[in-house]
Amino acid sequence: MDLLELENPVLEKVKQVREKASELGIPQIGLMTHIDSACGEINKDLKNVYRSKYLQNRMKDFSSAVGIPVNCIFPIKNYSHEIEMNNDVDILILSALRKIIDFGDDFIEKF
Repeated sequence: MDLLELENPVLEKVKQVREKASELGIPQIGLMTHIDSACGEINKDLKNVYRSKYLQNRMKDFSSAVGIPVNCIFPIKNYSHEIEMNNDVDILILSALRKIIDFGDDFIEKF
């Protein structure tokens, strides 16, 4: 779903949940999925994910809308039509998972 298609009440609710989690000290991340559908440059070569100006702008838009810092928004491609594993897809998914685990470890160590 395109960010512009999200209704204002949905974005507002995401922002409220994020703010409450922040008050509780719970780290937040965002996962930007279906990046290959959003940008032809990425669809051609997934390695262009961090070079895509379009994707960078979408991440900034989402960051501004809900308050999650851009460096806590991770682009990933979904396995939706593939039947074989793909290292480029796996790297993005596993990188995001590693950050989720790191954020969780940091949160647990505080207590």
